Amino acid sequence: MPRLSTAEATVETLLRHGIDTVYALPGLHNDPLFDAFYHAADRLRVIHPRHEQTAAYMALGAALATGKPQAFAVVPGPGLLNAGAALLTAYGMNAPVIALVGQIPQADIDRGHGHLHEIHDQLGLVRHITKWAARINGPQDAPALVSEAIRQATGGRPRPVALECALDTWAKRAEVTLPDGPLPAPQRPVDAEAVEAAAKIFGAAEKPMLVLGGGAIGARDEVVALAELLEAPVSSYRRGRGVIPSSHRLAVDMPVGHRLWKDADAVLAVGTRFLIQNGSWGIDANLKVVRLDIDPEEPERLRKPDVALVGDARPYLRALIEALPKHNRPRPSRAAEIDGHRAWLDERLSRLEPQRSFLRAIRNALPEDGIFVDEVSQMGFASRVALPVERERTYLSPGYQDNLGWGFGTALGVKAAMPDRKVLAIAGDGGFLYQVGELATAARHNLAVVVVVFDNGGFGNVKRIQQQSYGNRLIACDLQNPDFCKLAESFGVASFKATDAAQLEDALKKAFALDRPALVWVPHGDVPSPWDLIMMPRVR
Repeated sequence: MPRLSTAEATVETLLRHGIDTVYALPGLHNDPLFDAFYHAADRLRVIHPRHEQTAAYMALGAALATGKPQAFAVVPGPGLLNAGAALLTAYGMNAPVIALVGQIPQADIDRGHGHLHEIHDQLGLVRHITKWAARINGPQDAPALVSEAIRQATGGRPRPVALECALDTWAKRAEVTLPDGPLPAPQRPVDAEAVEAAAKIFGAAEKPMLVLGGGAIGARDEVVALAELLEAPVSSYRRGRGVIPSSHRLAVDMPVGHRLWKDADAVLAVGTRFLIQNGSWGIDANLKVVRLDIDPEEPERLRKPDVALVGDARPYLRALIEALPKHNRPRPSRAAEIDGHRAWLDERLSRLEPQRSFLRAIRNALPEDGIFVDEVSQMGFASRVALPVERERTYLSPGYQDNLGWGFGTALGVKAAMPDRKVLAIAGDGGFLYQVGELATAARHNLAVVVVVFDNGGFGNVKRIQQQSYGNRLIACDLQNPDFCKLAESFGVASFKATDAAQLEDALKKAFALDRPALVWVPHGDVPSPWDLIMMPRVR
C-alpha cells in the first residue's frame, strides 16, 4: 500500500474516478491540498478564478455541459459561503458537483476559539445545500469517502456533495488503499406492472402530451420515438430544451404547450418537477398523469399521479415503447394544429423586440452544437421561449434559484470542460458586474467564452415591477456602468460594440473566429415584457 498524505490520497482517488480538473482558490487551510495538486500537475489541471463563487460556478458549468462529476476547492467559512450560491444552484439543477472544503485544526472544530475562517457547524450548514456531506478525518478515510461522495453525486438523482478536511489532517500521512475505480451505481429495476398501466393510459388517449425536464437528458432517441408513436406534442422548458430538437414537428415551446394543455387527456412528465403545470396551468379529472422520475419522492410531491414510474428515463421509455403497440390507437397527424399554434407564437414574439432579433442574431452566429448560457436578464427570460435549441446540454439556464450573476463563471467552466465547442454567455449589466473580475480568469487560462453584455442601465425587471405595481416609485434599480469595451480590453479581452441585431451577429462571428475570450457590449433601452409567455394562467 502506498504511504500518502490525506491530500494526496484525495487527489489520487479523484483521478481514478476520471476527475482531472479542479476549480480552486488557494488559502492557508488547503495548503497541503494544493501541494498535492502541484505534484499531480502532469495528470491534474487546476484552474484558479478570482472568487470562490466562480470556482463553484465553473464546476457547475462543467458538470452541466458534460453530465460528469466535477470538483472545486475552497477554504472554510467565508470561502464556503462565497461558493454557497453556486452549490445551491447545483442542488436545484441536479448537477454532480463535488466541493472540497478546508477546515480549522481538527481538535478545535466547533469549539469557538476564533480561528481564522472558523464557522460553527460548517458540516451541518453545507448539508442544507448538498445531497450528502462528510468530514475526512485521516488519510485512510480519504479514498473511501471521496469514492462515496462521487457515488452520491452521480447515483440516483444527481446533486452536489461536500467533503471537509481540517488543515492539519490534509498533511497527515499513512498507508492507504486506493480504489481500482468508481463504486458501482445503484440499479433500479423497471416496474413492468407500472409500465403496463401507463401503456394502457397512453394507448387509449386521444390527445396525449409529453413534458420534459432535465431528467430526460440522455433519452433523446426514446423521447422522439415515443412522441411519434403517440403523435404527442413534446413541451420543454429550460433544462429539458434540446432533448427533442426544436425543429422536430412535435416539439413545442412552453407557450404552445400551454395552449395545448386544456385539450390534453394524458400527459407523461419525464424528469421534471412539473410545478408549472401542477401549480399554474391546472390538472383536472379529465387529465391522466404519468410521472417518470429517478427520485422516488418526486412523483407524489405535488399530487398523486395516476401512475408513477420511478427510475432512469431511458429504460422506462424503452419499456413503454415496447408495451404500447398492443394498446395503442391510430391518431391523425397533429401537424396542422401545432403549426397553427406556432404561427400564433411567431406573431406574439414579433412584438418582443428587440429581444427576438438579438436572439436570432445569436442563433445565426452560434453553431448548432454551441453552448448557450442563459442569465437572469431581459434577454435571458426571452431566450427561454424564443431561442431554438437543437441539442441537449446546449442551453443552460439556472433553474428555480434563478440567481443573478451565475452565467459568466458557469460559462467559463463549460469552456474549460468542452474546449472544442463554441460557448456564448449572455448577461445583463446588473448580473455581469457580479463576476466582472473573471475576465481576468478568462484571459489567464485562455477560456474563449464570448460574453454578450446587454446594458440597459438598470435592473430592468425590478424597474418594470416598480413602474407597474408600485406607482412608478423607483428605488435601487438604476445602475452606473463602465464602458464595457474599455473594461474588457484592460483585461486583455477582445471587445466589440453592437447597437442592433445585424451588428451583434457580425460581432459574434468575428469574436468566435478569434478563438480567445471576447466581450460584446450591447447598450439598449427599455424592452417589452416577456412574462405573459412564461407566467401563463390556469386553463383547467
